[in-house]
Amino acid sequence: MLTKNQLMEMLRMSRSPLRRTKIVATVGPASSSETRLDALIRAGVNVFRLNFSHGNADTHRQTAQIIRRCAEQCGEHVAILADLQGPKIRIGSFPNGPILLKAGQAFALDTALADDAGNDQQVGVSYPPLPDDCQPGDVLLLNDGLLELKVTAITGTRVDCTVQVGGDLSDHKGVNRKGGGLSARALTDKDLADIITAADMDVDFLALSFPRDAEDVEEARRRYRQAGGQGGIIAKIERAEAVADDATLDAIIEASDGVMVARGDLAVEIGDAELVGVQKHIIRRARALNRFVITATQMMESMIHSPQPTRAEVSDVANAVLDGTDAVMLSAETAVGEYPVETVQAMDRIILGAERTWQERRTDRPINDNADNIDEVIAMAAMQAANRLSNVTAIIAMTESGNTPRLMSRLRSGIPIYAFTPYPSSQRRVAILRGVRAIPFDSHAIASDEVNRRAVAILEEMGVVQDGDRVLITKGNYNDAHGGTNTLKVIQVGGNIQ
Repeated sequence: MLTKNQLMEMLRMSRSPLRRTKIVATVGPASSSETRLDALIRAGVNVFRLNFSHGNADTHRQTAQIIRRCAEQCGEHVAILADLQGPKIRIGSFPNGPILLKAGQAFALDTALADDAGNDQQVGVSYPPLPDDCQPGDVLLLNDGLLELKVTAITGTRVDCTVQVGGDLSDHKGVNRKGGGLSARALTDKDLADIITAADMDVDFLALSFPRDAEDVEEARRRYRQAGGQGGIIAKIERAEAVADDATLDAIIEASDGVMVARGDLAVEIGDAELVGVQKHIIRRARALNRFVITATQMMESMIHSPQPTRAEVSDVANAVLDGTDAVMLSAETAVGEYPVETVQAMDRIILGAERTWQERRTDRPINDNADNIDEVIAMAAMQAANRLSNVTAIIAMTESGNTPRLMSRLRSGIPIYAFTPYPSSQRRVAILRGVRAIPFDSHAIASDEVNRRAVAILEEMGVVQDGDRVLITKGNYNDAHGGTNTLKVIQVGGNIQ
């Protein structure tokens, strides 16, 4: 059951507004110490992202151990997300330092050039198929789209270009093609090794970078399961091919447990003008297909060096919340920023402000919407009841895997969902779900006629329900056998609870 730390933390949380949208923070040099991780959890971080593009296996293992120790001390259920590097295509290096490319000048990318042979006329690139994947007239984007090169000719391993938009260029910057189409496979040799590390660390989520289609996601899941990993798979939507048509996008979403709107590389490939509409569409489709969704990249970028966000950043975070995202993610802001804790605190305030206008009792789906299984029907029925009955102040979902609260969290409601589960892995994984909070609770260890009363008593101790309130409870009723959710009950707090 609840430990003293967990109960104290829940009592503290119950006296403050319940933030529904979750916060993902990237760990880096600015946030990897035990003191800083503890402060970030207390400030409101729900999920920590370990970026496997940096660091090594031993460092990531150590960081994960510290996170779990701090979370236990804080009485919180904090998830860990391992983010694979993926096939980021990069140029080589410039031994004499960064160069300046000017509009109109000639510049070449050569896959046969040594990594350290770059100069103001050419540079190597780490992607041998580049000459086959582009043609004259294509536009190549360097350094997250800040520089633009137009392909003029292809000769063997060399791609000759003319600079259209110039600027400073330094070592190992990324390369994209406007409109997408660079065909690097989603899993590199490094990713395959990192999958084994992530499985060994027992991370809660594994994020796949640059998937082209559902097959890439399925391969990542297969490799992860073969390595013993049991966490959820997150598909990062950052390729133009992934959003080229609804069939491809929906297939990627359905093949994953959740998706991330990775706005950096996605914007480079599809263009800034298209990004906002595509972001909203991904969030809508993820919710409709019962998957969680994270909105990421440059959400509070100015706070890398500033203690306060810009008004544009406030609007950006708030709009993602209003669109229904499950979580918003911080990258460099907490990894290398000067104000990591202040950034999380600011994001917490912005989310709560946005949610005050969003937490309404209405239904996203028609009441006759088809459902595939009993769990989904019960989850939908619970949310329909919660949004129509008066005095419903909490929903209790007794769950083993976290599946029922996940389904509930897809439907709009201002009513908090409490996932009562005995399993630490499930307690952590629901940390990403909008409006869901985990409560350690083993219904199998309690007499069946006492389960509902004991569950409601915990919410009374937390101060989130009181006499006269209604609580909805969902659970499986299989005569003490493990099984899916098949029961919905309306409870009156203070009445005869059975």
